[in-house]
Amino acid sequence: MKHLLLGDEAIAQGAIDAGLSGVYAYPGTPSTEITEYIQKTRVGNRESGINGNIFCQWATNEKTAMEGALGMSYMGKRALVCMKHVGMNVCADAFMNAAITGVNGGLVVVAADDPSMHSSQNEQDSRFYAKFAMIPCLEPSNQQEAYDMMHYAFDLSESLRTPILLRVTTRMAHSRAVVETMDTPREQNPLSAPENTNHFILLPAFARKNYAELVEAQADFVQTSEESLYNTYTKGTQPQKAIVTTGIAYNYLMEALQHDTILHHTTPHYSILKITQYPLPKALIDQMVADGAEEILVMEEGQPVVEELLRGMVPSSVAVKGRLTGDLPRMGELTPDSVALALSNSEASNSPLPIPELVVGRPPALCQGCGHRDMYAALNEVAREHENAKIFGDIGCYTLGALSPFHAIHACVEMGASITMAKGAADAGQFPSFAVIGDSTFTHSGMTGLLDCVNSKANVVVLISDNLTTGMTGGQDSAGTGRLEAICEGLGVEKEHVRVVVPLPKNMEEIKQVLREEVAYNGTSVVIARRECIQTLKRHLKAKK
Repeated sequence: MKHLLLGDEAIAQGAIDAGLSGVYAYPGTPSTEITEYIQKTRVGNRESGINGNIFCQWATNEKTAMEGALGMSYMGKRALVCMKHVGMNVCADAFMNAAITGVNGGLVVVAADDPSMHSSQNEQDSRFYAKFAMIPCLEPSNQQEAYDMMHYAFDLSESLRTPILLRVTTRMAHSRAVVETMDTPREQNPLSAPENTNHFILLPAFARKNYAELVEAQADFVQTSEESLYNTYTKGTQPQKAIVTTGIAYNYLMEALQHDTILHHTTPHYSILKITQYPLPKALIDQMVADGAEEILVMEEGQPVVEELLRGMVPSSVAVKGRLTGDLPRMGELTPDSVALALSNSEASNSPLPIPELVVGRPPALCQGCGHRDMYAALNEVAREHENAKIFGDIGCYTLGALSPFHAIHACVEMGASITMAKGAADAGQFPSFAVIGDSTFTHSGMTGLLDCVNSKANVVVLISDNLTTGMTGGQDSAGTGRLEAICEGLGVEKEHVRVVVPLPKNMEEIKQVLREEVAYNGTSVVIARRECIQTLKRHLKAKK
């Protein structure tokens, strides 16, 4: 059966057809659509694996998602974890230790990287996490491979007894192609706890034994890469020049070769090694060198992971080129144009192509009617009443308060940092010190920061801009909806200093007065600005018609 699918949707359908029992995720572009597709296709519930339904509910953060998936794997079921690249930082403790425990049922972690930072704070490359944890990594080059690799990944995970990292990038996640799917999906695994529970008890004595097994298994992991159908080597007619390409960069290479007049042959001039499974297939690399490679151009999306590793795997006489040498751009996404320029050895390979004048910039902005707007309008007025107010922002739609016309926040680093940075500033003597955070981000990683504030009686005002959803990623459920006041009070904020306002122009004077009162209070206070996201409100009203 053929379908036109996004890369994310191909991953999701592949997981479903591979006998998935549960998906655990926190929304984040470009990974969000994986979980949303599974939610729409096979609505999950808590009886996963018993009646064939797939458990599918957004987790509070990526760490809890990883731990939930490991628990499902512990019971013999196949589990999927989805997140964007910065989410790997949040789940790193559980992820690294899952490599030590190993798995029972298949466990696949999907990390969606965002080179060029289309909607992210950095360009980190999740392949480093696979190398760090010493587990296999898969990197599909097209949507069909993304679908097929899910079946392969779960089988590989169970055969090697290890988690598998599947890495995609924005272009792969958010581009469409025709995908052929299987007619008969695989049945879910039966419930089956591990026989050796010591593997999952990381006391030092057990952990050392597990770690030794993981180190010993590295040779097996390399062998699976060398034997993988997803790693291919083609000797060129001029093998002294070779190309190593990974993931979606392989598509860019193929496009460039189709348009290169000197390469319209059955066999390309250059030797080509396509890598979509890691660890690096040493035998194929050795074969490429034995065939006479004197110069290797590495085309990879993200950071120069393969380029750096190759330098330690080939003789010093073989020149390894790529992002580090300037033959490809050091930052941002690769493109068919940048790849073609690198192949022609043009000095302009790092020069961006001109943007046509008719293309008009469209900087992001808060929606008209958004409650964040009214919250910032009130906050700015109160902040201006003080000589040196500082406002620490966080990750979400409200981050756009840094831009015109508000210019309201002075820092935004990562999920949950607003509260703890405001606390640190207050500890240093800053007054007043404000933190702005969204409802979903607060439950994701802001609660522990608030507990720190309470424990040290930090003089900060925390504004939780509660739009009753995870707005920035499309309106997913927010873990704290309906209980933010209770959470804040449970963390120790005094009840009289947990205030709720409705961010509307007509309430502006009330909001400003509440903020002034909490600034005057010498301690930790929380102001919850609550009004439903204008976009989810529209959808809800439409659904009622």
